Amino acid sequence: MAITAKDVQSLRQAAGVGMMDAKKALTETDGDIDAAITLLRERGLAKAAKRADRDASEGVIGSYLHEQGGRVVTGVLVRLASETDFVAKSPEFVDTARDIAMHVAWAKPRWVSREDVDQAELDAEKDVIAKQAQNEGKPEHIIPQIVEGRIAKFYQDHVLLEQTFVNAEKFEGTIEEYVQALAIKMGENISISGFSRLAIGQE
Repeated sequence: MAITAKDVQSLRQAAGVGMMDAKKALTETDGDIDAAITLLRERGLAKAAKRADRDASEGVIGSYLHEQGGRVVTGVLVRLASETDFVAKSPEFVDTARDIAMHVAWAKPRWVSREDVDQAELDAEKDVIAKQAQNEGKPEHIIPQIVEGRIAKFYQDHVLLEQTFVNAEKFEGTIEEYVQALAIKMGENISISGFSRLAIGQE
């Protein structure tokens, strides 16, 4: 069964999970939303999502400096938010914030989430992809699906939460899954509320 964007959105609203978790659950349950909700609950993801409406007003600023030739060439700051100061001060939370800052230095994301992507730039990207598909001689009726697929890759390349964590030896999965795993372990709503990346010279 084909999984549509509407199906993913419906599951996200029902279970309160992230987009990638919703899509994976639907894929594994062949598009059955009720079964997907059950699967997410079994994995503890839906339980963590119920905390999402609680205010994450505490947190830390994770930092990372990359040096080359004896000088700093890339600097990153990431704000990782939590509900309590107790969790924010825990070594694992602080370490995660630094890990994410290191990831940002290497992966060069432009936005935290899909919702942050500039709509004008997204529309322009879709237009370019559609024209590329036309120039490749793709049938007109499948071009929308091609655009959807390639836009998903665009998100994976430029959206922090959808990027695969660069240190696979420590965690295999996306940044969103990395943060969600910490939220489940800590029992709090944890989120990335912003980042800043500054590079000097050519990369």
